[in-house]
Amino acid sequence: MSGLFLAPSLIGVLLFFVLPFLVVIFYSFVDNSISKQFVGFANYVKVFQNNAFRTAVGNTLLFSAIAVPLAVVLGLALATLLDAGIPMRSQLRSAFLTPLMVPIASVVLIFQVLFDYNGVVNEILVKFGGAQIDWLKSSSGLFVIILLFLWKNLGYNMILFLSAMGNIPKDVVEGAKLDGAGAFKIFWYIKLRYLSPMIVFTTILSIINSFKVFREVYLLTGEYPVGTLYMLQHYMNNTFASADYQKLSTAAIYMSIVMIIIIGAMILFENHYGKDLEEE
Repeated sequence: MSGLFLAPSLIGVLLFFVLPFLVVIFYSFVDNSISKQFVGFANYVKVFQNNAFRTAVGNTLLFSAIAVPLAVVLGLALATLLDAGIPMRSQLRSAFLTPLMVPIASVVLIFQVLFDYNGVVNEILVKFGGAQIDWLKSSSGLFVIILLFLWKNLGYNMILFLSAMGNIPKDVVEGAKLDGAGAFKIFWYIKLRYLSPMIVFTTILSIINSFKVFREVYLLTGEYPVGTLYMLQHYMNNTFASADYQKLSTAAIYMSIVMIIIIGAMILFENHYGKDLEEE
């Protein structure tokens, strides 16, 4: 009987997730979408040797390596401050959640005004004796994208950590205080251990969001941005526009493999690290 209730969801997953993914795998092993001749791993070799693909992968990994740790660490730091009962806690929490309610197009427009060559940031730099920077058409654009990513995601990460902190056993914390443990030791040896599942979960979400930063870069700089801002999804979007489905499918498979390896490694680490907490 329970199978009947699960059937609609299972059918939906099969039709909209499993079947399209199988089609992507199929196209990655054929020469084109018309003749559909099997070519083995030839597409994987061609895409891997493609300079545009390598540039896109390198930029995406660099962005994720910088933005994801910042999003997790800063989100945890903000949650810790709010959990400590600082003044204006409710107002600060609402302020950090505001970016979630603002459409991304409006956010991008604000950042274009701020970081345009004749924008607000450059005016401030010139006023204090600095030089104008072409933020969106130079390697400095990576800083803008990271700042935009953090502004958009920090509030959500903070709320996740706050909810996890509410589940930390109070008796354990109180016992540590009675034993003379300071705030740092309580955070490092107790809170951080109980927060480890949420840290892993938040990191996975941040990694996924970092791989989807194409939307922000596209609205800021267009289809072909400066080299340091050319992300993996730019490559995939451009191959889709040229109807090069075999390259698009191959790039998607590469991205899926990388995501599976990273997320799998994090889950294995958490299973090993958090085993003692589960046994308690």
